[in-house]
Amino acid sequence: MVDRLKDKVALITGAARGQGREMAELFMREGAMAVVSGDVLDAADAEDSKVTFVKMDVTQPDQWKSVVADIVAQHGRIDILINNAAVCEYEPILETTDEQYDRVLDIDLKSIFLGMREVLPHMIQQQAGSIINVSSIWGLAGVPNSFAYQAAKGAILNVSKNVAATHGQDGVRCNSLHPGYILSPMNEHQAPEINAALIAGTVLKRPGVPIETAYAALFLASDEASYVTGTSLVVDGGYLAP
Repeated sequence: MVDRLKDKVALITGAARGQGREMAELFMREGAMAVVSGDVLDAADAEDSKVTFVKMDVTQPDQWKSVVADIVAQHGRIDILINNAAVCEYEPILETTDEQYDRVLDIDLKSIFLGMREVLPHMIQQQAGSIINVSSIWGLAGVPNSFAYQAAKGAILNVSKNVAATHGQDGVRCNSLHPGYILSPMNEHQAPEINAALIAGTVLKRPGVPIETAYAALFLASDEASYVTGTSLVVDGGYLAP
């Protein structure tokens, strides 16, 4: 532990498992005062973790208000927000229903609007804060399926740049994080042929693991990235390199 997040307070959505959980545990090891996981899912082995797990539906404004207010009341500040909660639907545009589109956009994109809107006033008041919005390589390149997912992930890039440009003078940094194929519960039911194609497309010829995304998030959250804002950090094993 090198205390890169010493005394910082973080809220990470979708952190009951997978990439988000890895981020939360790493942040605690790096000296964070508190890391809160907001998730609709139950966390495994929660009793063995220093992370604070709360039930939270990221599509509900009142739940954002309640969770953020509790964090500030208990710790006096909030330094880091990672909008990580997401779902993925694989249908192309002509097979995407209204209900699917609305559900994916609510969870993957509207939740980021709600979270940033709730957290920004506190970060502005303290003149410091780091927001990391988790997108995907599909926020940077086209793919012949997953229309709703790609719509959300592409928009995340620009809303992050917007907040960076709007609130840089308030001491708030905002960046997007773009993982490639990372082994996690979110894609454990993905078709083997899709997985094989994603691995073959990387220059490292292997999938990523959650800790590799977590270290990228750690950099963006820490003071080591004090001059990094409005950028899109890709963690994809070189998939987009060619």
